[in-house]
Amino acid sequence: MGMVFGRICVETPKYEVIQSSAAYEIRKYVPSVIAEITYDPSQFKGNKDGGFTVLANYIGALGNPQNTRPEKIAMTTPVITKNPEKIAMTTPVVTKTGGAGEEELKNMVTMQFLLPAKYQKAEEAPRPVDERVVIREEGERKYGVVKFGGVATEEVVKGKVEKLKQSLEEDGYKVIGQFLLARYNPPWTLPPFRTNEVMVPVE
Repeated sequence: MGMVFGRICVETPKYEVIQSSAAYEIRKYVPSVIAEITYDPSQFKGNKDGGFTVLANYIGALGNPQNTRPEKIAMTTPVITKNPEKIAMTTPVVTKTGGAGEEELKNMVTMQFLLPAKYQKAEEAPRPVDERVVIREEGERKYGVVKFGGVATEEVVKGKVEKLKQSLEEDGYKVIGQFLLARYNPPWTLPPFRTNEVMVPVE
């Protein structure tokens, strides 16, 4: 019942708040290990979050873990998504673009699960059975972040990103990459209780 009302009861990434204002926070995130999949959503009949099932199978969230140990891996949040400067929907899974031709890249999405902090190196995490799942390390990174509730529609996210970038640049920060959309709640959480964030990497 708690998840319906937005309660977050799983591990979240560790970060330090460097600056806080009414408009945004500047956060420095510690290094982490991630599991990611890059895919064309049309492979999943147009479901932009189709990669979620593949990653959830890897950690064993939907049954037996599909990794070589096999070892169940605790779910964390958010799910993050990242892709080109069009809006890509994600949830404390992350999505971004993959390596392909220019036209193909426009359709590609990368979704990421942050693995629990007990995995300090990529080789410490169980190896995926599904070759589409890549395990890699992310170093320390800094983001400008805005938190918001409700449903993270493409239109809402676009507005948040544009406003955040403008505020960051006005305050002298240099934007150095694509934004991420982090969603902290499962789809059945009531919209007024959802937690979302847009994250823009800065120097």
